Amino acid sequence: MSSVLSRKMPPKDYRDRLLSDVHVGLKNVTDCGTINYVKGTYDYYHYGCDGFSDKGWGCGYRTLQTLCSWVKESLKGNGSPPPVPHIREIQSVLVGIEDKPTHFIGSRDWIGCFEACLVLDVLYSVSCKVIHIPSGQQLCKHIPELVEHFSQLGSPVMMGGDKDCSAKCIVGVHTDVERNEASLLVVDPHFWGVAADRYQLQREGWVCWKQLSEFLDSSFYNLCLPQLSSELEPSV
Repeated sequence: MSSVLSRKMPPKDYRDRLLSDVHVGLKNVTDCGTINYVKGTYDYYHYGCDGFSDKGWGCGYRTLQTLCSWVKESLKGNGSPPPVPHIREIQSVLVGIEDKPTHFIGSRDWIGCFEACLVLDVLYSVSCKVIHIPSGQQLCKHIPELVEHFSQLGSPVMMGGDKDCSAKCIVGVHTDVERNEASLLVVDPHFWGVAADRYQLQREGWVCWKQLSEFLDSSFYNLCLPQLSSELEPSV
């Protein structure tokens, strides 16, 4: 059952306190192989980062906000793109295009990769590619697509699932052909509180490399890949 949330909007200056590019400086998963990183810059959105309590249900919204922050920065040269939307604004967009019923606004209902694609299209006119992966065991088959995505476009990727229902942002992929290994660089939106810096997030595992074996075989996964390129170099 949906529960109604406060209509109070977060303070306008909270964006000034967000950490950016929180994967920078993280130790490489290994000295072997190749790493492809996100290009450009993004802000790290996580539970409660704007003073709005979404602990336990807002990870999809926070991951989408991280993607929006990257898109906004990448579109700066083409005018004045809209600011990163608040959770309630995201819900309003989905109701406005009739993807969700009216009572979705103010609810604690989750969103996933499909909804993220709709919001990015409506707010920023950025289309997305969605990859459906039936099982975590099959993630390895899509690593070449992620390598191509980061090397050619460089946008962050949203990842969601069913049994593994924790949305997350992917900002890099490591491949080691000789060892037949691959890992994903995960930025986890489930952090609650105020981090001193990106190194705290890295030490505590909110930003980390995850081997493919750490993803659930019993869960399907969806990937949302914004089809927008960055002219900037990868952030490492």
